[in-house]
Amino acid sequence: MHASPSFPYLREILLFLVLAGVLIPLLRRLRVNQVVGFLAAGTLLGPYGLGALAGGSPWIAAISFPELQGVAALAELGVLFLMFMIGLELSAERLWALRRWVFGAGTAQLAISALAIGGLAAWFGNPWPAAVVLGGVLALSSTAVALQLLGERRALGTPMGQACFSVLMFQDLAVVPLLVLVGVLADVHRAGSADLVSGIGETAGRIGWAFAKATLAVVAIALIGRRLIRPLFRTLARDRQPDVFMALTLLATLSIAGLTAAAGLSMALGALLAGLLLSETEFRHEVEVTIEPFRGLLMGLFFMSVGMGIDPRALLADPVLLPAAVLGLFAIKAAVLAAVLRVGGLPTGRAIEGGLLLGQGGEFAFIVVGVAMLEGLVPAPVGQFMLLVVGLSLVATPFAARLGRGLGDRLERRGERTAEGGAAGAVLAAPEGGHVVIAGYGRVGESISRLLDAQGVRWVALESDAARVAALHARGAPVWFGNATRAELLARVRAGDAAAVVLTMDQPASALHALRAIRRSCPTVTVVARTRDEAHAAVLRDEGADVVIPETLEAGLQISAVVLQAAGVPESVATALVDAERERRIGALRG
Repeated sequence: MHASPSFPYLREILLFLVLAGVLIPLLRRLRVNQVVGFLAAGTLLGPYGLGALAGGSPWIAAISFPELQGVAALAELGVLFLMFMIGLELSAERLWALRRWVFGAGTAQLAISALAIGGLAAWFGNPWPAAVVLGGVLALSSTAVALQLLGERRALGTPMGQACFSVLMFQDLAVVPLLVLVGVLADVHRAGSADLVSGIGETAGRIGWAFAKATLAVVAIALIGRRLIRPLFRTLARDRQPDVFMALTLLATLSIAGLTAAAGLSMALGALLAGLLLSETEFRHEVEVTIEPFRGLLMGLFFMSVGMGIDPRALLADPVLLPAAVLGLFAIKAAVLAAVLRVGGLPTGRAIEGGLLLGQGGEFAFIVVGVAMLEGLVPAPVGQFMLLVVGLSLVATPFAARLGRGLGDRLERRGERTAEGGAAGAVLAAPEGGHVVIAGYGRVGESISRLLDAQGVRWVALESDAARVAALHARGAPVWFGNATRAELLARVRAGDAAAVVLTMDQPASALHALRAIRRSCPTVTVVARTRDEAHAAVLRDEGADVVIPETLEAGLQISAVVLQAAGVPESVATALVDAERERRIGALRG
């Protein structure tokens, strides 16, 4: 009997899961950025850390990663799901709401930073294709690190947070043409064009043709995907099972990534496109919540693999130039972005804070520079050096962000306008809070939304009937598929910042579970609940509902008013009696 082949890379997978299970809770308890923690773990346990000693000690080999192959494939999946989550954030609605910051500040920051960094790379003697690649890729910042730091501080809703988020959105969009440009420059390099003027002159047509092919491929995939993805989710989401959403999301992401790869483009571009397609559907929030834990694990694996490529000995070999390059990268990008944000209307202190927050290199540098090294665009020593610079800049980001926050606070105390008020707040088109969340969008929820629309009050609704959500979403109503019992989904619709949450579900058990979830995640928000009868109302009142309205009570009161008038009681007296009874009964329910 032949032994079955062993599971490939089982030891590496188990070791990573152990690290993730221990490291993530520990980092949260110590308030250490998770990305930095995974980078440090990868450096310590990778082939340049303990992995280098694995050959002489079995127990060190058991707890280290002597080679990168065991995690490389899964790390690539982490990149795909990072791009997918970015695509979900890049909805047309959000881009339009923040268009001034996205396309104004984003364009200015990327262009000026790329020119400054690319010019510096050329001044150090790099050929022009390498300078173009390095300038473009190092102008990008780390979406994963910056958004996590903003989230930990709960600063994403502030003007500075929204401005930084907008710049990151534009940078994420710029990844697509950058990936195409790397392929074009690789062709230029193989053709032997080393001179800048002649190289661009000879390949202008090739560059245009490459972008035209990429655009046609993306448009074709987007048109086909739009016709397939929404009907597929609508049909199969009726069972409301999380595993169905996980399977459909994986199918959409990997299949579209495969199509872009078959078209000669990057798989990461396909994953971004899959996210963009789903961001325009009513299933966006549910997909975000479903994929978040899976995406977090894969992203941790990606950053751990990045840390494994950092050789601590390089710091000893180049103890001056390497730290100087990290500081130089922060200085250039922070200065450019601070100036852009200041021109855009943010106070000086908050502009400096935003600049330092986004002063690091981005995670896509490891992909783009790696491809450029394989294609011969960037010399291997230069590429390895720049990857070390990016990796160390990620590690330094929490400290730079803390410095920026301290400087910003100090400047504000000297008389600067706060970033949450005045003209700075007016430049942003996406104010936070003050909206109403409607849980359950049946007849009652629809009636409430009409009155809110009539008064210009913003609202968003959650509904678990996929067919109804599809019809409403097609008409432009802000109704999303999902269950209000999920804390993550409540966070997505900013229930904690809402003026009120209204529970209109038919089923008493559903309303009770939703109320408990809301009280756990949003303890201070006002909750108004529709109930079937007074017994159900008493249960919801005991669980923390602020106002409960029993349907049977309202029906009885309306009937009473008609009967009183039929018996000869004047309408004004009947109305007053009914109002008094309503107040008495509801007052009793409020306790």
